[in-house]
Amino acid sequence: MMISTKGTYALRVMIDLAQHENEGYISLKSIAERQKVSMKYLESIVSLLNKGGMLTSLRGKDGGYMLKKTADEYHIGEILRLTEGGLTPVSCHGFSDGDDECSNVNNCLTFPMWQKLDFLINQYLDEVSLRDLLEGNV
Repeated sequence: MMISTKGTYALRVMIDLAQHENEGYISLKSIAERQKVSMKYLESIVSLLNKGGMLTSLRGKDGGYMLKKTADEYHIGEILRLTEGGLTPVSCHGFSDGDDECSNVNNCLTFPMWQKLDFLINQYLDEVSLRDLLEGNV
């Protein structure tokens, strides 16, 4: 499993917003400058986070983005699953939902290991909150 720049930048955006949660709406320009991310790429990431229900937005001169919830209510797993589409450790069809499922999944000796690793990854990332990252509690 490799987390893309989309996932890592999404975490940086969410942490930035959490660091400035008491300042109201934060402009994309200020986030882009602090995080050294291009505005165009940031716009696509923030759009995904906004559509995923993680952010509140306001248009206009004093507009921008802010977290919908407090930093303790966001867990890294949910942010990464939203931006990455999943966190499975291998591109195995046994993790598919539907017709794409591997016909060998019941006979695959490695599948239980990948399932357990998938469970452990998701469990850990679902325990770590934005607040934990802000406070260095990981």
